[in-house]
Amino acid sequence: MHEDAVEGWRHYNAWGGDMGNWNRPATTVVLTGICIALASVSAAVQAGAPIDVGAFIRKDAFTDIKLSPDGKYLAATVQQEDRTALVVLDRQEIRITGSMSLGRHNHVADFWWVNAERVLFSVAQKFGALDSPQMTGELFAMSADGTNKENLLGYRVEGAGPGTRIQQKKVEAVAGYLVDTLPEDDRNVIVMVRPFGDLTYTRAEKMDVYTGRRVLLARSPVPEAEFVSDGAGTVRFAYGITSENVNRLYYRAGEHQEWDLINDERMSQRIEVPVGFSADQKTAYLRVEQAQGSDAMVALDVASGKRTEVLRNPNVDPADILRSHDGKGVPMGAVFFDGKPTFSLLDKEQADGRLLRSLQQAFPGEFVEITSMTRDGTLALVEVSSDVNPGDFYVFDVPAKKMNYLLSRREWVDPEQLAPMAPVQLKARDGLVLHGYLTVPKGSSGKGLPLIIHPHGGPYGVRDVWGFNSEVQLLASAGYAVLQVNYRGSGGYGRNFQQVGARQWGGTMQDDLTDATRWAIKEGIADPGKICIYGASYGAYAALMGAAKEAGLYRCAAGNVGVYDLPMMQQQDASDSRNLGLWSRDWVGEPSTLAAVSPVNMSNRIKVPVFLAAGGEDEVAPVEHTEIMERKLKAAGVPVEAVYYRTEGHGYYKEENQRDYYTKLLAFFSRHLGGATAK
Repeated sequence: MHEDAVEGWRHYNAWGGDMGNWNRPATTVVLTGICIALASVSAAVQAGAPIDVGAFIRKDAFTDIKLSPDGKYLAATVQQEDRTALVVLDRQEIRITGSMSLGRHNHVADFWWVNAERVLFSVAQKFGALDSPQMTGELFAMSADGTNKENLLGYRVEGAGPGTRIQQKKVEAVAGYLVDTLPEDDRNVIVMVRPFGDLTYTRAEKMDVYTGRRVLLARSPVPEAEFVSDGAGTVRFAYGITSENVNRLYYRAGEHQEWDLINDERMSQRIEVPVGFSADQKTAYLRVEQAQGSDAMVALDVASGKRTEVLRNPNVDPADILRSHDGKGVPMGAVFFDGKPTFSLLDKEQADGRLLRSLQQAFPGEFVEITSMTRDGTLALVEVSSDVNPGDFYVFDVPAKKMNYLLSRREWVDPEQLAPMAPVQLKARDGLVLHGYLTVPKGSSGKGLPLIIHPHGGPYGVRDVWGFNSEVQLLASAGYAVLQVNYRGSGGYGRNFQQVGARQWGGTMQDDLTDATRWAIKEGIADPGKICIYGASYGAYAALMGAAKEAGLYRCAAGNVGVYDLPMMQQQDASDSRNLGLWSRDWVGEPSTLAAVSPVNMSNRIKVPVFLAAGGEDEVAPVEHTEIMERKLKAAGVPVEAVYYRTEGHGYYKEENQRDYYTKLLAFFSRHLGGATAK
């Protein structure tokens, strides 16, 4: 469905010297207290060889890992079946010194070292493997030795203790989000505080990371505002949305100064988002939408107001902003997913940028990120990943130019046995250029293959990217080519590309998938008689619409946690919040038009077998969508198999349910396309 909208309401000089032994060693580092299971994943396609589903559904050993400012500790998020914990380890001894978990359905979403011994973290609740984590607006902190655990801010704070503000003898109900870690201040951070309610006005406050006490710094001039501070810790930008869903950006020259409106989306027809300041505070950097084409990174002279474009990829938007690792987070460039990920630097001679370039040269064909550095710049934690590598971590000694392997997200994965993901480009029937990714089974010729068209969910603002994807690798291991298409409406290709998808559910967005399917046939990639379409959430909607609209093109269709009745979905949106209801009308369509493009009303046009799955507690795409779709298909005489996981949500947490789901899905595809089944 439209997860991005729901979430939106919340928020070349190489280094000389020896790079060291940076290849992943045959033996692994095992962190005490973290169970890293070892198993072999072989994606080589053998005729009819059953697939070990367990190797693909097993969770990463950890999610993220960061160095402490002095390099003494490592902090990591560790996934468990129904929660994500924060663990701190002594880096030299590889020994757990502290950990914190908030219980079932609670996940550490992100974390930050505030000083050499204090970690601050945010919390999200996630009700299914496909859900975008829903931020709770809570901030907790823990010392590296596991002591001084505090709930600093959020709805679970009790009484008049840390993180509270008393109003009329009651604890104020607020959510909070980090704005600035204030690297020169070891005790305080800046947070954005949001009162509960629809379209509320936020505040920027300084918060003590030991007691949770807060001091007001600024009030927002626009609802739902986020804040950006400069390198000195002064809040300078606020940007948010009006009741008409219009984005506005405000700037102020300094503390206690008035806010000035510097961009109104209704007038400029673009959104501008501040991303940071230069080291001298004289220049602010903005991510700016363009009337045509991709977003640009723009330098704003804060004294004169002059805007100068400084960075832009002709095809794609910046996917991430690269920042300096001196604690101040000065923007130094951007990452672009133009096919495979690349990065561009504002200043090629900047020290962190030079280091990043040298590391990238040491790992050709893979994507390199510096996740964190010590404050003195002597140690860097480096992540290396690719389409066949879920992520290896190394500690790089900068002065010695030595790279030491630390650990991997999935030790049981052998990258040599997985299927590469190739960027592809094609044209839609109206000439619009579409981008996507094709994965073919390891060892295959790449021609005349059974093909699965795999549209992503969302749909708006979401896109498929090059990188490791467990589900795609599972399907490729079963013998299928997998084509992922960033149809119009997807994010990452500029404002216009996203907006031409507005109100095109079942229309030109669907045509893009059809055109991509026909392209794969024309290129000889797909066997025309062995093509299925499969997706989850909006992708499930697109799968059923594809089967209904394109008679004879697909051999089967599969939808997981899908939305199939658009009037019902829109009614739910309107009941959830006024603004979400307005968004739904603007982007999905007027209520009077939606019944005609709802798969539940087109079941008599579907002539191929269908597989459906849903979670009984799904709040994003309620199970009623799937139940109605199943009944309508059976009434129309369509062969349909439906499976329900009554205690799951928008995706499946429990390993036994994931295993059951993929076992049934592979069996369905095998019957109609001839690929492998699960063990």
